[in-house]
Amino acid sequence: MSSAARRNLTVLAGVGLVFVLCLLFPRVLAFVELAARELRYLWWLVAILALGVWLIFFLGKKRD
Repeated sequence: MSSAARRNLTVLAGVGLVFVLCLLFPRVLAFVELAARELRYLWWLVAILALGVWLIFFLGKKRD
């Protein structure tokens, strides 16, 4: 299986899992809606988290 097919299958499985959880547990849907609504106001927190991940993985690598 190619890496692109594996990546697409993983994304599809993740979306499917969220969909099934929302059907089984309606409170999950409420949580997802609330999280999406709050991200409008806390986008800077996501940006800081992304910057931290970038700094840890890319600047922390040893270059030979």
